[in-house]
Amino acid sequence: MAAVPPAETLFPAHKQARALRLAKLLLSEYFVLVLCVVYVAAIYPFVPEILSWEVASNILGDMMPLLVVAIGQTFVLIVAGIDLSVTAIVSLAAVVGASIMTGTGGYLAGSVFAVPGAIVAMLLVGFAIGAINGLSVVKLNMPSFIVTLATRMFVAGLAIWYVTFRSTSSSIANLPDSFAAFATGDLAGVPYTVILTAVIAVFAHMLLSRTQFGRWAYAVGANASAARVSGIPVSRTIMITFIISGTCASVAAMMYASRMQTGSPIAGEKILLDVIGAVVIGGTSLFGGKGKIVWTVFGVLFLLLIDTSMKLLGSSLFAIYIIKGGVILLAAMVDTLRHRLLTGR
Repeated sequence: MAAVPPAETLFPAHKQARALRLAKLLLSEYFVLVLCVVYVAAIYPFVPEILSWEVASNILGDMMPLLVVAIGQTFVLIVAGIDLSVTAIVSLAAVVGASIMTGTGGYLAGSVFAVPGAIVAMLLVGFAIGAINGLSVVKLNMPSFIVTLATRMFVAGLAIWYVTFRSTSSSIANLPDSFAAFATGDLAGVPYTVILTAVIAVFAHMLLSRTQFGRWAYAVGANASAARVSGIPVSRTIMITFIISGTCASVAAMMYASRMQTGSPIAGEKILLDVIGAVVIGGTSLFGGKGKIVWTVFGVLFLLLIDTSMKLLGSSLFAIYIIKGGVILLAAMVDTLRHRLLTGR
């Protein structure tokens, strides 16, 4: 029998080193960021506008509210849940806030408390719906998918009914200039929306990586039964993640309402695929126990780069959906494969 050549002969040292670097890149938390750079380099010859300041500003503007919602979704996915109600929360919070501060028959129209009161109301809407979702999951032991799907349908219908009750048009307009300025204003050249989103992202990162709650969330997502035996308050942890998700959605509602200068009952209806897709593309596991805020940031950026470049290429809406759906499906398949390799199932 012929002798088997040594590994060094079959795989030269330089090829082994290259394979090792590739493996490290694939496992790196910056892998999606590298994909963003590679994608821009590949698409640039066809749409050089992708690197223009105007397009970059548009991507940044679209990214902020989507990122805030995705940050909240990251918390829920880490505990092995899912929140499908976030888009409806955005819509309801937007119309409730608009109805308070609108100059056309608003509850606090003309008052100095109009904008602050509207902001508080928006936050309360997100907090309350998030609490309802959390209570349904932990107290009634219902699957989060069914709970939040039902909540989404109910809240979306409620938002439409609320507008018909409060306005003769399909949305609530005539918002105060001070509120509309939130989307266009800046501090030392940095838009207010970017500052607020950065603060939320940093706080969320610190909460997950530096606090006891963060350790609880990862433990619950990895194995809820083992976490409960270890003395971790599983129900409270899951409850808090849904409240965080709902509150983040209400913050995004402020950004959308300010940007559109109106409270629309369909403000967030088109972003559900993008929210969940961006979080999964970033690397947060659908099976729980794994995820980081920085991954979500990169996932949102990558998805918006695809969306923007396809629009610049003149692609039709259905083509954009097909491409984005394919990317998200691929990310989900990779997550499933990774989970099977780690668990041996």
